Amino acid sequence: MTSPGRGTARRKPPHVLANAPFRRLWTAMSVCSLGDWLNLLALTALAGNLTAGDYRTQSLAIGGVFVVKMLPAIVLGPLAGAFADRFDRRLTMFAADLARFALVLSIPLTDAGYQWLLVATFLVECVNLFWVPAKDATVPNLVPKERLEEANQLNLLVTYGTAPVAALLFAVLSVAGDALGALVPYLDGRDTHLALLVNALAYLASAFLIFTLRDIPRRNVTAVTTPSVLRQIIEGWRFVGGDRLVRGLVIGMIGAFAAGGAVVGVAKIYVGALGGGDAAYGVVFGAVFAGMASGMFFGPRLLRGLSRRRLFGLSIVAAGLVLAAIALIHNLVIVVLLAVLLGACAGIAWIIGYTMIGLEVEDHLRGRTFSFLQSLARVTLLLVVTVAPALAGLYGEHEVSVGGEPVYRLDGSNLVLLVGALVAAGVGLLALRQMDDRRGVPIAADLFAAVRGRRLAPEGAEEARGMFIAFEGGEGSGKTTQSRLLAIWLRDQGFDVVQTREPGSTKVGMRLRAILLDAVHQGLSARSEALLYAADRAEHVEKVIRPALHRGAMVVSDRYVDSSLAYQGAGRALDPEDVARVNDWATGGLVPDLTVLIDTPPSVGLTRLGGAADRIESEPLEFHERVRREFRALAAADAGRYLVVDGTLAQDEISRLIQDRVREVLPDPVPREAEDVTGTMPAIRD
Repeated sequence: MTSPGRGTARRKPPHVLANAPFRRLWTAMSVCSLGDWLNLLALTALAGNLTAGDYRTQSLAIGGVFVVKMLPAIVLGPLAGAFADRFDRRLTMFAADLARFALVLSIPLTDAGYQWLLVATFLVECVNLFWVPAKDATVPNLVPKERLEEANQLNLLVTYGTAPVAALLFAVLSVAGDALGALVPYLDGRDTHLALLVNALAYLASAFLIFTLRDIPRRNVTAVTTPSVLRQIIEGWRFVGGDRLVRGLVIGMIGAFAAGGAVVGVAKIYVGALGGGDAAYGVVFGAVFAGMASGMFFGPRLLRGLSRRRLFGLSIVAAGLVLAAIALIHNLVIVVLLAVLLGACAGIAWIIGYTMIGLEVEDHLRGRTFSFLQSLARVTLLLVVTVAPALAGLYGEHEVSVGGEPVYRLDGSNLVLLVGALVAAGVGLLALRQMDDRRGVPIAADLFAAVRGRRLAPEGAEEARGMFIAFEGGEGSGKTTQSRLLAIWLRDQGFDVVQTREPGSTKVGMRLRAILLDAVHQGLSARSEALLYAADRAEHVEKVIRPALHRGAMVVSDRYVDSSLAYQGAGRALDPEDVARVNDWATGGLVPDLTVLIDTPPSVGLTRLGGAADRIESEPLEFHERVRREFRALAAADAGRYLVVDGTLAQDEISRLIQDRVREVLPDPVPREAEDVTGTMPAIRD
């Protein structure tokens, strides 16, 4: 049954893969990505097999493969990007695929040994540098601008989503190679050659797909140039170093990346020490990425009641603990299971960090920030995969003896994994310390409450029988209108509703409102403004909100604490921790059950205002942009409490979205067929 007032469904635009040229390019990217991951697994396994018998030599040999795979991107990246901007991209990608096919094929066909393996690997990565920028520059010319984000998401999906597929394929090919050795003498004793042959065919298939793609522009339509990695890191730190939240996120993500690099660097050696072969190596590798995918998808959904900032830090700490268990447990089956859990923890941290950075960083700096993060991650990985196998090799093989009898083996790979675990746990604790937005709430109790689907109130906060819903948003966002419409809708359902606002809902608050919003008081300092808002809020909570909640009423407030965090914290550039601490004390730790953010671009919201602008409304556009970014960051950090609604939608559409969410949290169910009164209310100026 269609809900009253609900418009007819609009026809969905065609999926980006309905675009035939992009679909063909995306298919080629998928095949190439599968080949790249298979190449990494096969080459590291081959390096380990060629040097088997000497633990130290084997460790250094595998580390050498990682070094030559990543060194070209750091040294030659800008040159390849410039090449992609000046030459025919279709021919560039086609020639690169043919070159990769020939180079990879030469490794199993020549049996030239470890030296040619390194040379061929270096040359393959040099060729990759020309393929990737040509592809990146082509995508914007094949899809409309409004579908570019969707296309980039699909590209990211195949970049990382093919890793577990490649790991499973490598394991299957390793077992098949052993079985075919009796039938095909060439494959006898050459465990990784079949995987390398399939890897070469993947590049050949990509070359065919690119060759048949006639829609790639010959001339430069959308140029993509790549500055040096060192320059990206230096410039990027200038943008993110001054923001404590972003700095904490970057440090946490890079720390987790370093711990993961330690696992990648010694995985082949460690699996061999546990008695596993190439197939087991592929399974462990794939388990990490399968866990990462599941963590990205399920983690934030399972713990909606936990602050995103806390979940970010806790997931990194958990990754450290799991990594320590992997280092100390000598059972291959348990290690595979723990590898899935390790990947899940890393996936949670990565998706939360990327989301929060995307919301926190200004639009015109976001691209450079992500470029900085990716470049720093690349350099970190290069250093870690270089040092980790070397450290494992230098430590060698050792056994712990008691009474002359060996009782435990502690090899170099175990040591590296333990160091990585300590790094991850330390970085996670540092992130928690810098970013915690729920001070006063014990972390363990908060986590257990989130697992049970509840949100733990701060210590000292009194239990309330009613429900508290706050509306937030910038000037002209429509929050005042929507808060009144929701109050009317709730009354129609039979609830006792108290509709209120900040500032000015008490006698004292009315005087404070006159001071805070009167344009005459332009000289009011930022600290004074924050304290006056906190004073109004303390009176508001004490005289209006708490009494209503304790009698079981529904409280709908136009603005609450998050407005101070956005306007005074971000807008006035005050320390957000100071603003949060003052307001936490002023409110006694009272947190809304639901916060509705009407997210409207300031360029739109400010045009809706009528009459003379008050002191806040008259601030420049940059001020309101900072406020909006902080609101969005707060919502991302505490997604379980927030509902974010696009403020540019039609008024009745916004109301329906809000009502749908409120139905989920109401103590008594409200039928969806309830009468919709939103269409009869006039818009009210915020």
